Amino acid sequence: MTDPTDERAFSRQREKEMGFVPRTPFEDYRDKYAKFVRMERRNGIIEVRLHTDDGPALYSSDVHNAWPRMFVDIGQDPDNEVLILTGTGDQWIAGFNSSHAGGGGAANALQTLPTDAFYDHLVNDAAKIMESFIFNIDIPTIACINGPGMHTEFALMCDITLCADHTIFNDPHFKFSVVPGDGLGLTFQELMGLKRSAWYLYTSDDITAEQAKEMGLVNEVLPLERLSARGWEVAEMIMQRPRNVRRLTASVLRRPWKQRLTRDLGFHIQAEMLAARIAK
Repeated sequence: MTDPTDERAFSRQREKEMGFVPRTPFEDYRDKYAKFVRMERRNGIIEVRLHTDDGPALYSSDVHNAWPRMFVDIGQDPDNEVLILTGTGDQWIAGFNSSHAGGGGAANALQTLPTDAFYDHLVNDAAKIMESFIFNIDIPTIACINGPGMHTEFALMCDITLCADHTIFNDPHFKFSVVPGDGLGLTFQELMGLKRSAWYLYTSDDITAEQAKEMGLVNEVLPLERLSARGWEVAEMIMQRPRNVRRLTASVLRRPWKQRLTRDLGFHIQAEMLAARIAK
């Protein structure tokens, strides 16, 4: 059997001989996004761990802008074969950094942004996070949600989602007088169904880890100390299959999300931002 490492080296050499634009090396984009994530790659498995100052991640405007670009760089590196997404400590995203416009769900803060900044940093970036994750990453994806936190949408959109047993899910937008339109609400609709998701989007009620498993949001619930090892175990199991089978299977599994985003994401974001812009 041909060594896949040799095959990748041959492919890179052919790209160089044919004058292709060089791909961004792993070390370059690993360092480029080090403020927001820690990346590790072993035997084709890339783990992306969210953090802020090596503690639980905080959401901010620069995070909002960096994630879509990061997903492009990860997706364009053919040496990435399986992606694991996780967080730091015992929380997924612990809250807002003070730099984030409208942090804490304060719709009134969004009214003060100039129109161009409002579009570039709220409307466009919000769409690109989910679009970039789904349309640019063509490999199997595994989320290891390490505890409660906001913006779990792209973790729930992974092919396989594991979570720690103390994880809590909710979408608090409506509670703070904001339309739940930037992705999590759409994800709830897709995974829970219309009636159940409507309840949780109107009430902002908490969903425990075990409830999330019963509803089909996650695949497994584990103690935090076992979560990372289980994610790597699943990734290594996937890596046992041939490369073309892995990637084409990921393409099949990603197709419903591509259809859902194409159909609905723009409308959801526009509704959220319009309501924020005209809030009284």
